[in-house]
Amino acid sequence: NRLQYTDCQSIYVRFFLFIKLLYLYNYTLEIIPYNTYSLIMKNVKELDFFENIREVREFEFGSFYFFDGLVISEINKGVFFQWKMAEKAVKASKEFYGEDAPIAYISNRIHSYSVVPTDWIKFYKNRHELAYYSVVGSTKGNLPSTLLEKMFFKGSLQQFEDLEDAIEWSLNKLELHKSLP
Repeated sequence: NRLQYTDCQSIYVRFFLFIKLLYLYNYTLEIIPYNTYSLIMKNVKELDFFENIREVREFEFGSFYFFDGLVISEINKGVFFQWKMAEKAVKASKEFYGEDAPIAYISNRIHSYSVVPTDWIKFYKNRHELAYYSVVGSTKGNLPSTLLEKMFFKGSLQQFEDLEDAIEWSLNKLELHKSLP
């Protein structure tokens, strides 16, 4: 047991050193949809599912679409997405759903933009949680950022190449969550 704890501790130490290096060098990840794939990626407004929309919040950095238990974001092209922007989206989410509702979040990456991976730490330090999180984009273009996000996200994170598949997965997870005691 002691050996397992030490191994685990060593992994965490390396991980936090890695994050510290990212922070020190102001490292950002660029989210780039794979060019040929981005030609067939769907905007949420193009789907039949859009008829279920409850609210849309437009920000200078992107759009957030609110459905029953589900938020879909589409960040604008060229944006340097930071914590202060995420805070606005979190606030809008809390206004819409309340504090305790389970939320499924879909990042529909139809445009290229940059993120600060270490801002995920701020997200969790401020006790913001998502029940389910999915990323829609080409596996080729999003793999590095998705791997980093998996390090920070404590819940269920899935990657999809099709927005409708991500919506179906999210809605199934929310239904399953409702059926739990």
